[in-house]
Amino acid sequence: MVTKTEETQLNQLEIQVDNGGGGAWEYLCLVRNLKIRRSEKVLKHGSSILNDPKKRSALGPDEWTLNEQVAIAAMDCQCLDVAQNCVKALQKKFPGSKRVGSLEALLLESKGLWGEAEEAYSSLLEDNPLDQAIHKRRVAISKALGKPSVAIELLNKYLELFMADHDAWRELAELYLSLQMYKQAAFCYEELILSQPTVPLYHLAYADVLYTIGGVENIISARKYYAATIDLTGGKNTRALLGICLCASAIAQLSKGRNKEDKDATAAPELHSLAAAAVEKEYKQKAPDKLQLISSALRSLKI
Repeated sequence: MVTKTEETQLNQLEIQVDNGGGGAWEYLCLVRNLKIRRSEKVLKHGSSILNDPKKRSALGPDEWTLNEQVAIAAMDCQCLDVAQNCVKALQKKFPGSKRVGSLEALLLESKGLWGEAEEAYSSLLEDNPLDQAIHKRRVAISKALGKPSVAIELLNKYLELFMADHDAWRELAELYLSLQMYKQAAFCYEELILSQPTVPLYHLAYADVLYTIGGVENIISARKYYAATIDLTGGKNTRALLGICLCASAIAQLSKGRNKEDKDATAAPELHSLAAAAVEKEYKQKAPDKLQLISSALRSLKI
């Protein structure tokens, strides 16, 4: 994650370079080191260095790193001629390189040649089955082609090798949700909560899924995870507070006729009141013009 100090330094350097104050190479190095994507600026300033023989030769071996950086930026900006030239220069310098091969496959993707890109990635994986980036590119191709089921299959195979990849679990959950496969998505969020129990986003997403699945037991569990989200965010997550209100209403409706000593069911009115008060306070402070609307919506919930 980029710190505020680093972001400030980058922005100042960017302004300096844009105004002709020099420091283009330092700016490009900082963008690369911070792993930030500012493709238009990288393409502009990187190309100016590569197109100047004096500046390019002064880089030494870093010339090839810059070619790679500019190639990726050019693909982002759909300047495919520039990307092609950079890739050709790298191919000439490093024939048979797997890293350059990945860049070639990425260029095929940028051109929309999905089949050829898939073949290139498959070939690269035969030589190195543990290349995470290439596995993820294959998933991206499947998504681009509108084949979520294939993307799910590829991600499941990927997670058999790299089970600790949180981003992959989250992506898999979102793919399952897009196909309304809620139980499978719930499993993904359970894995995320087990590995990163202090991340409120995962508790919130899991609660949403449980609420969507429905049923008294699931909604009671959803309420618990909304409560955990509120706890982890210091009471500042409005979505979780609204979730508590919705769960309280649903539990009250679904638990009619159940044992009144059931603490999970009877706690609903109290929790609803606390959450509703917190939501109204939040709206009063940040969106007073919508306070009447949210108060009316909360009153309409049956407890």
